[in-house]
Amino acid sequence: MNYRQAMDFINGTLKFGSKLGLENISHLLKLLDNPHEKLKAIHVGGTNGKGSISAMVASILEAQGYRVGLFTSPYLQSFTERIKINGKPIGEEDVGRLAGRVKEKIDQMVGQGYHHPTEFEIITAIGFMYFLEQAVDFVVLEVGLGGRLDATNVIRPLISVIASISLDHMDVLGNSIEEIAYEKAGIIKEGTPVVSYPQRTEALRVIAGVCRQRNSPLTVVRDNNIRVRYSGIDGQCFDLKFEGEVLENLRINLLGRYQVLNAAVAVKTVMVLRDSGTKVTKRALYDGLTSTRWPGRAEVLPIKPLVMLDGAHNEEGMIALKDVVDDFFSDREIILVLGILHDKEVGKMVDTIVPLVHTIVCTQPDNIRAMEAEQLANLIYDRLKRRCIAIKDMDDAVDRALALAKDRDNAMVLVCGSLYLVGPVRKKLTKDNS
Repeated sequence: MNYRQAMDFINGTLKFGSKLGLENISHLLKLLDNPHEKLKAIHVGGTNGKGSISAMVASILEAQGYRVGLFTSPYLQSFTERIKINGKPIGEEDVGRLAGRVKEKIDQMVGQGYHHPTEFEIITAIGFMYFLEQAVDFVVLEVGLGGRLDATNVIRPLISVIASISLDHMDVLGNSIEEIAYEKAGIIKEGTPVVSYPQRTEALRVIAGVCRQRNSPLTVVRDNNIRVRYSGIDGQCFDLKFEGEVLENLRINLLGRYQVLNAAVAVKTVMVLRDSGTKVTKRALYDGLTSTRWPGRAEVLPIKPLVMLDGAHNEEGMIALKDVVDDFFSDREIILVLGILHDKEVGKMVDTIVPLVHTIVCTQPDNIRAMEAEQLANLIYDRLKRRCIAIKDMDDAVDRALALAKDRDNAMVLVCGSLYLVGPVRKKLTKDNS
């Protein structure tokens, strides 16, 4: 199977939907000789920030000299970004070869009466096989959806990490923070250390309860253990105190107050790993953080007019983005390109971001769950009495926003609402300006 055939096969499984549960993925992996059981993994769940935390943990371990696999979703510009080793995406030939092996076992499964695995289950299996083949020292594994019943939860990790928890995917995970926290805490395994973002009280109560039940030591990042020294458009610098140890002048190149907290979670995760016997020096902590890049998250592109991309896809993400705009771009005339999936809390998202901007261009991400551009524009008018330009095609919407920004002295373009929008836009803009 070549790469194109592999992608046709993987994308063709979208018709099977997103089925939570571990029976199918467990059987598929058994037929593949259980590659996941031979990997050392750091498992990262949560609602917002789990990708950033995963990238920082992987970067720190790589800076120490380890060979590190990174499994994330969704991708921004290319499918191969989802499966990386030391920052290098899986090769297209490897995707084709491994997808062919997985398809053989799926045909066997279906013949035995099992349900056909979903897209995410197939990609998870490919990732596990590739990481084992490539003899990685560690895998940093990002949860796809939820946690308890997510396909990645077949892993027995060295550490479980829980990023910020907020309301999202409520049709699947529950209608309250407590219900969602329970699903996210499902990645906690018996006796396995847990590191958590500074959660809301109701979420932390659930996480702590699960940790007690499973005899899993819990470390929680605390705001009062972090001192931000500097925050600017070129990055942020902070001190972190951890059980008597103080790390001064840690630096990240990512924008947003929340990214300092994410960085603290990443550092504490690696320090817990270090305390259990894995060699990690302070130099690796510093170098790994500084070298972390995570495109599409409050990312400012070095082009004119100024463009910022942010994958904010729920209310909490929009609030974090609002803080970035308030901190660094409050004096700018912002042209907003907005595209949102219809199953999100769209009203709360637009209520948060729209009041900050001058002009709104509504568009439609390339996803079957996308809200139509006209529908989004009508919703914004109904809620906020703001008129929008509705352009279905993402490229045309961005071109319109750029044209409007070029005609104004202090204007910038902000693209947000979904990674399914930000990814293609980033690909277009980096290609146009290369």
